[in-house]
Amino acid sequence: MIGMDILKPMVALMAWTMVMWVWMYVTRIPAIGKMEGQNAPGADVGWTGAKLEGALPPSVQWKAHNYNHLHEAPTLFYAVCLVLAVIGQGSGVNATIAWTYVGLRVAHSIWQATVNRVMVRFALFTLSTLALIALILHAGIAVFGLV
Repeated sequence: MIGMDILKPMVALMAWTMVMWVWMYVTRIPAIGKMEGQNAPGADVGWTGAKLEGALPPSVQWKAHNYNHLHEAPTLFYAVCLVLAVIGQGSGVNATIAWTYVGLRVAHSIWQATVNRVMVRFALFTLSTLALIALILHAGIAVFGLV
């Protein structure tokens, strides 16, 4: 099918989101267990993410923050990739831009989950957003017949 190459980076980002889900819980569950054993009886009963925010070490929460971030701007990525695939524009430069977006989002995830220096994280986010904007522009040009 013409234009379907762009579905590969979509699936790759979905898979990466699940990697971050696993990483989040592999670090969060032991941290909650440690809290329960030390200074917060009932920490594993009914606590929300908001309550955990101030209680867990920041380095544990960074994974959860990133997992949440992977459900924000990437929703536009999934939508624009589907549009480009449906209209037969999901190959070539658009597929390359999509892979670039995924690579930048993975780099953003790793950075946020480990080092989390804000300016580098912001630069990675900005670059990925520029890739997303390019995909949206390409879809808009094609859908509205501007070329």
